[in-house]
Amino acid sequence: MSDRPAAPHAASADPALGLLLRPPAPRAPWRLVPARVFAMCAVELQKLRHDRTELYTRAVQPALWLLIFGQTFTRIRAIPTGGIPYVDYLAPGIIAQSAMFIAIFYGIQIIWERDAGVLNKLLVTPTPRAALITGKAFAAGVKALVQAVVVLVIAAALGVALTWNPLKLLAVAAAVVLGSAFFSCLSMTIAGIVLSRDRLMGFGQAITMPLFFGSNALYPLAVMPGWLQAVSRANPLSYQVDALRGLLLGTPAHLGADFAVLLVAAALGIAAASSLLGRLAR
Repeated sequence: MSDRPAAPHAASADPALGLLLRPPAPRAPWRLVPARVFAMCAVELQKLRHDRTELYTRAVQPALWLLIFGQTFTRIRAIPTGGIPYVDYLAPGIIAQSAMFIAIFYGIQIIWERDAGVLNKLLVTPTPRAALITGKAFAAGVKALVQAVVVLVIAAALGVALTWNPLKLLAVAAAVVLGSAFFSCLSMTIAGIVLSRDRLMGFGQAITMPLFFGSNALYPLAVMPGWLQAVSRANPLSYQVDALRGLLLGTPAHLGADFAVLLVAAALGIAAASSLLGRLAR
């Protein structure tokens, strides 16, 4: 006489067996995309952790702007700054400039990833292209934040009257990240058009100085000729500088409009770079 076979164990009794028999429920899109953005941002920042040389070398230029250009023009008093020392007026502009210079050549990295075969591997994953671009853009923003801290330390050592209000400093960080996100996406968009590092280097060098000098980073709008005022009003860097001056120095600013422009510019930049990512990978 054979024994009666034992009843099979319920799937719930063994969680591992349950996962084998039943695939895990997919994440909701509102949870998936932020997780992928954070993962891409973390990967980009790991590169910075292994090689900090870029941060040290890029700190030289803003230091020279503040120590030489800012100190000299403070003594000359040739530029009207509303009663504040010129080096104080210059410091927020140099924060924005150094952040832009970090971000504007970010497309070179994505071209290198294409040449190394990394980009194609990323594109075959389920990660949305917008999440890949957003992760890289906000990694550029975090790099720019490190640079902004360096400029703030130098400015404080020079006696610049900066605010240390924690809420305002958080808003400063947001302005730096949004501006860097736009300029890094602009660089990746150009990379998707020109498709080579040499051409991108040429385009980057061609637009960085016009963007910088065509903004209010060095001088107020009132002293510009009319055509340059129109260029400056269309330049996202001007809105970033205006926000940084208002937050750090307490000068009159249009913070609502400034952050709205930076948000829209970053969103359009992410959309443009994402649409050209497939062309870059081909």
